[in-house]
Amino acid sequence: MMNVFQIHPHDNVAVAVDAVAQGSVVTAGGKTFTVCQDIPAGHKVALQPIAKGEDVIKYGFPIGTAKVDIPVGAWVHTQNVQSKLGDLLHYTYEPEKADRSPWKCEKKYEFFGYKRTDGSAGIRNEVWIIPTVGCVNNIARAIETASQSYKTENIDGIYAYSHPHGCSQLGDDQVHTQKILSGLIHNPNAGAVLVLSLGCENNQVSLMKDVIGDYDPDRVKFLVCQDVEDEIEAGTAIVKELCAYASQFHRQPCDASLLTIGLKCGGSDGFSGITANPLVGEISNRLIAAGGTSILTEVPEMFGAETLLMNRARNQEVFDKTVGLINHFKEYFMSYGEKINENPSPGNKAGGITTLEDKSLGCVQKGGRALVEDVLFYGDRATKKGLNLLQAPGNDLVASNALAAAGAHMVLFTTGRGTPFACPVPTIKISSNSHLAGFKRNWIDFNAGTIAEGESREAAADRLFQYILDVASGRVHAKSEALDKHELAIFKNGVTL
Repeated sequence: MMNVFQIHPHDNVAVAVDAVAQGSVVTAGGKTFTVCQDIPAGHKVALQPIAKGEDVIKYGFPIGTAKVDIPVGAWVHTQNVQSKLGDLLHYTYEPEKADRSPWKCEKKYEFFGYKRTDGSAGIRNEVWIIPTVGCVNNIARAIETASQSYKTENIDGIYAYSHPHGCSQLGDDQVHTQKILSGLIHNPNAGAVLVLSLGCENNQVSLMKDVIGDYDPDRVKFLVCQDVEDEIEAGTAIVKELCAYASQFHRQPCDASLLTIGLKCGGSDGFSGITANPLVGEISNRLIAAGGTSILTEVPEMFGAETLLMNRARNQEVFDKTVGLINHFKEYFMSYGEKINENPSPGNKAGGITTLEDKSLGCVQKGGRALVEDVLFYGDRATKKGLNLLQAPGNDLVASNALAAAGAHMVLFTTGRGTPFACPVPTIKISSNSHLAGFKRNWIDFNAGTIAEGESREAAADRLFQYILDVASGRVHAKSEALDKHELAIFKNGVTL
């Protein structure tokens, strides 16, 4: 194992694969030098002198500028590097700067899923109870409990979801809630859905139906609690019908072109952009080449790396939508008087990420090298095959729920720090380092840290893709599926009445 690793030939910093003590002699980028400070694992060391004001280069791109003169062998981090991010920018579509060669699928991928009547397929066959308003959360849970006897061997679970929204909301804020709930109602992992209403909330059933659009009345049913004497009895009777409907589905071979994966990271560290994120990018490449779909989100963690995505836009229209995606989210930050570069988090910094550019250049690697086919607003559902960009914040729970609402069957979640959260769809946790994978076996599904230890990315991708197909087929379950996934996290930006 090498002590330090230069990611790109143009980089003037390298990453410590494991902790390097002051006075150690290391080699990277064709240079041998003495480390003049202790370098924690995942953190950066200067490969050459970096003058004050000069760009610090990682991944072949600037991640900030030096605050002071930085000598060879010095620890390069927040104490001597600052972000270059600031105001809104003007962008130019430059597709010639991106690798736009097609990615060929050399083998056929298949999973065993539940084919739906609309031509989609689910990787789980669950019955969901979705409240239109937080006032009926406890009723939804009571109906879930009372309905367990109707679960059959073809049904993977009956789940009620909770959220605090649906009333005292106005305008776009209420629309956000409606679109997320509607997206979940359409998610093919739900074999059947009960939409549970109170009756007097802002988010009336009639308004929800407008947002939901076309639906199968055998698959989606509604109950207004104020319209019946015993809402738990009435709701349980409806779930009994829904279970009978969902039970007709069974696992059968499905082409990988029917699979949609969400791409997300959280609690990143200095290895994330070297191991886990590029690995997930390879998975995205393979799935898209096989005709499938991947969705990349967390817009603030595109800041500083956005041009890499913009130049891969399918055409000028998608480029313009990508520019809007970035600048609208920057305007959201600025409308609250917040700085665009107020990221990464304390955990990110402890793991070796210095600036938002540092974080973003690692983050966007999850999108692989495919062309960007579409840009989705918050709550939109993916309709185009290939790589989609989704408007959502970096918050793990909000973004993962948005991915599920956009139609993701599962979320590939890379992490260098670890997290136990769950969301409505299976969430596969991929560690960037082997220590985390060994220390948190109850959280981590797959260890990408082996790449830093010599395994090729291609070999790791072979193993991970097979694991994904096994999860999709129900042969194994993600660790998150054993945890409570009842709480929905919905983005809120507006007045509460």
